[in-house]
Amino acid sequence: MNPKFTLNDLRQARLTGRKVPVLTCYDYTMAGFMQRAGVPVLLVGDSAANVILGHDSTIPVSLDFMIEIAGAVRRGAPDALIIADMPFGSYQASTEQGSANVFSMIQRSRCDMVKLEVNESQSDLVRRLADAGVAVMAHVGLRPQSVGLLGGYRFQGRTSEEALEIVALALHMEESGAAALLVEATPPQVAKAILDRTSVPVIGCGAGPACHGHVIVTHDAIGWTAAAPKFVPVLGDLATPMIDALKRYVQQVAGGEYPAEKHAYSMKTQESEKFAEALLTPRVLANDR
Repeated sequence: MNPKFTLNDLRQARLTGRKVPVLTCYDYTMAGFMQRAGVPVLLVGDSAANVILGHDSTIPVSLDFMIEIAGAVRRGAPDALIIADMPFGSYQASTEQGSANVFSMIQRSRCDMVKLEVNESQSDLVRRLADAGVAVMAHVGLRPQSVGLLGGYRFQGRTSEEALEIVALALHMEESGAAALLVEATPPQVAKAILDRTSVPVIGCGAGPACHGHVIVTHDAIGWTAAAPKFVPVLGDLATPMIDALKRYVQQVAGGEYPAEKHAYSMKTQESEKFAEALLTPRVLANDR
């Protein structure tokens, strides 16, 4: 069994050049598969709103839901570093609200780190959490919770001015106490500029090869979504064999092949005979009328 992967291992990866694979995960069963596959870091992303609940954005997902699934992933992959997304509305109103909700997330789910989609106004919250011993991953670049303001799901850092703003925000978050950064959907030179100017681990999500680790939405990579972003690798088509397996079940039931004798539980002969005899006695089933 592999030892538990920790934040110190993530920090060490920055120093050694080890590239850390990160995948999204939303349930106990998949978490177990990922641990067996050797995935060291799992992100319980608010993308669950899309791929699990069927919403067209991450906005509707609740804090209670995120806590519940983060706890399930923790139980399924006890040796992985578990990062939990704080959903929209759970930390933006005030530092006090954000702190209380983050503490609840950690206490109830037992995650190792929380991820916040940040702007400069969250610096006080990041500082408060760091002072309390909470490991925060600050998410910059494309921030799905802000798609209304950003004008849609489009890559960020398109201009020099935009790129400089992203780098400045990342630096500000490190200064505020963020333990790691996530950079999403930027040109590679933007992430590289952040790496060159910070000392914390940087995880990329469509941000080029320089990052210390890389995260993708698992469902995109295994064919479980209708379309995937251009930066997502094709890891396999798990949709087709799953549909085929489900079709076989439909056919087996419809054709009378299932359930067969081998699927049935058996009663001992003596008990079966007693049961059959009892059914012939009217008083036995009198209470059923």
